[in-house]
Amino acid sequence: MFKKKECVAMLLAGGQGSRLYALTQKTAKPAVSFGGKYRIIDFPLSNCINSGLDTVGVLTQYQPLQLNEYIGNGLPWDLDRTFGGVKILPPYQGIGGADWYKGTANAIWQNMAFINRYDPKYVLILSGDHIYKMNYAKMLDAHKESNADCTIAVIDVPLEEASRFGIMSTNPDGSIYKFSEKPKNPDSTKASMGIYIFNKDKLQKYLAEDSVDPASSNDFGKNIIPNMLAAGEKMMAYSFDGYWKDVGTIRSLWEANMDLLGERPVLSLSDEAWRIFSRHGAESPQFVGEDAEVTNSSVTAGCEIHGIVRNSVLGAGVYVGEGAVVEDSVLMENVRVEPFAKVRYSILDENVTIGREAMVGEYKMSASDIAVVGADVKVANGSVVPAGAMLSEQ
Repeated sequence: MFKKKECVAMLLAGGQGSRLYALTQKTAKPAVSFGGKYRIIDFPLSNCINSGLDTVGVLTQYQPLQLNEYIGNGLPWDLDRTFGGVKILPPYQGIGGADWYKGTANAIWQNMAFINRYDPKYVLILSGDHIYKMNYAKMLDAHKESNADCTIAVIDVPLEEASRFGIMSTNPDGSIYKFSEKPKNPDSTKASMGIYIFNKDKLQKYLAEDSVDPASSNDFGKNIIPNMLAAGEKMMAYSFDGYWKDVGTIRSLWEANMDLLGERPVLSLSDEAWRIFSRHGAESPQFVGEDAEVTNSSVTAGCEIHGIVRNSVLGAGVYVGEGAVVEDSVLMENVRVEPFAKVRYSILDENVTIGREAMVGEYKMSASDIAVVGADVKVANGSVVPAGAMLSEQ
């Protein structure tokens, strides 16, 4: 007889990530590279094992192949367990036929059998597209102490940005009395982080009711949370004051990578007490040529630099030729920048080649000015990719 698990984590990783355009044409958003040697999904998976949670269901749907291969048996995150560990949960065919996940709530509902196998008292719901380090065990402790039915992690945002989020209005004790999805006139700055802890029995009850409601969007923010509030269930906010970034847009993904740079980075990934684990390949040493210049940049093992790299994040196996300039950019694994090419304010996906004397991006900064080149694209010698352009393999 297996010992049951107190809490099971369910990681929603099936979104298309359409706002990342070329970067998600071939892969799910949580599998997009980050910080030179990580992928976005490394953060919630690492948070789980660092928090003592060893049972994680990863719900996949859109372009799952690379994500499935990357997670594998969960060994890099110490999630290769006989009972528990990490499990990939794609939509599957039941007695009633195959059915895509209709929304976040429906995705969890379709996998209640997985949750119930471990007979947990609590269920932690996570998103697979955020960059942050968070101790879920502390949130679970707060959930228990308050005797809540549901606890929602919130982060304080500037009032002028609050209309972009789901906003929680709370009493002095932290209990939630109102939830507003992207309100035009917010009366609170407590934004939902998309991280929920539910008492399992309550979660199952509300998911079951939602599943038979033809008018429902089958979504936690739009349906489950409002329905629980309306029914008078005890809902608590859990305040988080660390680094958290929703990297669902090109600009936010670029900004999060830039937050790794500097003598005192906004986001540090070198904390041995809270490691971010990833599935690394064999690491070969870097090579920086005599005439190369590398300043304020993160350069991963296996890079070969002969040109100039400033304020940039380079993944493994990147080559920068002589006379080439890379500035304020993110280059993912195995990018090749040929001699005398210029790359500025850009994100280059894996296996991209920038031809000799080509120019990608410009000295401009606005939300639409980051140039993006999708995986496996070859930019021809001497060609120009303007600011804000989106190139992908046809």
